Amino acid sequence: MATWDDVRSIALALPEAVEETSRRGTLSWSVRRKGFVWERPLGRAGTAELGDAAPTGPVLAAMVDDLGVRQAWIQADPAVFFVIAHFAGYPAVLVRLDEIAVGTLREVVVEAWLAVAPKRLVDTFLAAGEHPDAVDDPGV
Repeated sequence: MATWDDVRSIALALPEAVEETSRRGTLSWSVRRKGFVWERPLGRAGTAELGDAAPTGPVLAAMVDDLGVRQAWIQADPAVFFVIAHFAGYPAVLVRLDEIAVGTLREVVVEAWLAVAPKRLVDTFLAAGEHPDAVDDPGV
């Protein structure tokens, strides 16, 4: 089971990543003002849409390269990954934080960073031999 501290450690280990807190008190992480992962509590509509399948624990939203990647995550582990109508056509996936393994979370966060970071920064990161599984273990 992962926590917000795990998200924070993984995200902030990425180049130029910063943490922000919204006026509502939710957390988000961005690179050069582009969000890549964020806390996404479900509202009434999302909870009603999911019904009994609605998560009761924390939910993380993560950017993905495209909708095909999102669908692959959901098909790979529907107990962890899901989406609601609000995200139709938007390249992001929702994650049940209390159901995801920290190693998988690391992959999701790095992939989200790669999806939004500027090309030169991504190229430098990848040229340094970084890969979702190769990010320094930030103690998680």
